[in-house]
Amino acid sequence: MISADRLVSEGVKQITPYIPGKPIEELEKEYGIRGAIKMASNENPLGPSPKAIEAMKKCFSTLHRYPDANSLLLKKQLSIKLRIPQDCIIPSNGSNEILELVSKVFLRPGHEVIIPEPTFSLYAKFTQAMDGAPIRVPLKNFGIDLRAVLEKISPRTKIIFINNPNNPTGTIVKKKEFEEFLKNIPATIIIVLDEAYGEFAEEPDFPQGKNYLDAQHWIITLRTFSKVYGLAGLRIGYGLAPQELTQYLNKVRQPFNVNSLAQVAAIAALDDNDHIEKTIGIISDGKKYLYRQLDQLGVNYIPSQSNFIMIHLGKQCPRVYDFLLRMGVIVRPLTSFGFPEYIRLSIGTPEENARFIDTLKKALLNNQ
Repeated sequence: MISADRLVSEGVKQITPYIPGKPIEELEKEYGIRGAIKMASNENPLGPSPKAIEAMKKCFSTLHRYPDANSLLLKKQLSIKLRIPQDCIIPSNGSNEILELVSKVFLRPGHEVIIPEPTFSLYAKFTQAMDGAPIRVPLKNFGIDLRAVLEKISPRTKIIFINNPNNPTGTIVKKKEFEEFLKNIPATIIIVLDEAYGEFAEEPDFPQGKNYLDAQHWIITLRTFSKVYGLAGLRIGYGLAPQELTQYLNKVRQPFNVNSLAQVAAIAALDDNDHIEKTIGIISDGKKYLYRQLDQLGVNYIPSQSNFIMIHLGKQCPRVYDFLLRMGVIVRPLTSFGFPEYIRLSIGTPEENARFIDTLKKALLNNQ
């Protein structure tokens, strides 16, 4: 039998597997503890919308039927909420699926894809899977450097990814700088705006992608139900793009890509304004509390427009992270993002935030 290396492309060989956060069950078993809290994966601390739960219960008796292949009711509700045409909306199996569709439709071997980094790792993975070339642009002061991105454009550039707010830094590109940036983008390039955390952005000048569907550029926006809507376990998101692009993305989209439970839950969650407002409020209040506490401890952090905070712990970061784990507080170390002295903390409930601060104080004292 020949080596498997001869069966796959060079791009696939270069892909580094995604490293997920540590599950609560695994941590408790490994360290022999109970009552661990997970503050590592930027999930909704309140859980799913109660309306979404009820909608799913009503759907159980019809699960022997295939789901609506086009998610028509969901597209209709999104169209009403966002005030955009249904033909510009593509419901998906998590917003990650849109990344995969974009790569399949528009990338060819040798095409270049500009990726400000550190950022969400799947941009590079899907590029490499299509034998494209990731062109990495370092962040500047923890934010996306649009001028540096422009300098990297070449005749081979096909896609530019902009994670806004950016993960893991929580910083944003503002409206004015984004629109100035667009003036210099050739018409042959696709801009992918990943707004997975867009609902949490408090900055008035946040440039929502839905407002650029009629722009003189090809802009594809990603949104998800995993964060503010609390439906991460159902894997549902959607893309927004001009109809000229969505028709091609739909050609390679798998039929029945969004399951029945996800569709009805998403529709109900969209209508649960109380849950949305409560989620945004608890994240906003949680950030203010954590900022105050970190300031008192003399611990530096990056002010965030998202539902997480990037916290600087210096050389002692690995030891503090390990101490937090052993005390049942799961956070995300950022070594894989190129920030070995930082952790990323998902904003939790008031009780979870207080527990993190108390445990961090003990960790810092333990490492003096």
